[in-house]
Amino acid sequence: MAKEKFGVAVDEEIVREVDELVAECDDLGASRSEIVEAVLTAFVQSETKHVERVREIIIRKRKGGF
Repeated sequence: MAKEKFGVAVDEEIVREVDELVAECDDLGASRSEIVEAVLTAFVQSETKHVERVREIIIRKRKGGF
């Protein structure tokens, strides 16, 4: 499967969380990019109603409640 690169800007708290995951996966030598891809894969493959959840998160973040 081909991969496509794109840049994203995230809150510092998310960066800290991703960096913690990188540290916890040190034995795998996982990069930030691999961690973010794994998180997105887990989200997309879950039974969650993705559109509803994404919309909820966006609305909450815009209101400052997340």
